[in-house]
Amino acid sequence: MPRDPKSPGEGAAPKAAPEWPRCAASAAIFRGPAVLLIRRGKGALTGLWSLPGGHIEPGETARAAAVREVREETGVEAELSGLVDVHDVILQGSDGSLVAHYLIAVFCGRWLAGEPLPGGDEIAARFVPVEDIADASRYRLTDGAAALIHRAREQLQLDRA
Repeated sequence: MPRDPKSPGEGAAPKAAPEWPRCAASAAIFRGPAVLLIRRGKGALTGLWSLPGGHIEPGETARAAAVREVREETGVEAELSGLVDVHDVILQGSDGSLVAHYLIAVFCGRWLAGEPLPGGDEIAARFVPVEDIADASRYRLTDGAAALIHRAREQLQLDRA
């Protein structure tokens, strides 16, 4: 019987899957003029404010992952309206080596219920007036977060038309 050309030869180790990029999902959730932010408590981005989000689990849709991550990281229930963008987070070491690469599906939506409380990996969670995110002395955001928040707000306003 002919061997499947895509499978490794007999006795050969299967080819390892690449470590990066990893898929993730996040969401810009609004309650009135305020957006839900979390302050990272672990990892390379510790101390920075960001949109709630995290890994997409095997078999989980990006949309479901975003809703789950918002709930796990903040206790807030939210309804998603749409996709804002697919955002790359690429972290490099001082020698230029790749430390991490996340491909994040960023959604927008509205608050349904719950008051924000930080989850296990977060040190803070709160609704922040969008105008306040420009104050870097109060809210040092992860790269690209401010632009994504503004785009999400614009998209939600278009949904009302």
